[in-house]
Amino acid sequence: MIYCCEEHVEIALDTVVDEYETFPVLMKITGDNLSTSCEYCQNEAVYMVANK
Repeated sequence: MIYCCEEHVEIALDTVVDEYETFPVLMKITGDNLSTSCEYCQNEAVYMVANK
């Protein structure tokens, strides 16, 4: 799973496709779920990208 902000969502999607060679699953993180930072910068994560 990759947690990312709005700015880096395309990079996260490409990373999942390149690493797992499958369609990525994109889920929006609501404020109730968790307060995680983006894996590419220190901004608050808005999306979680996974391989299944």
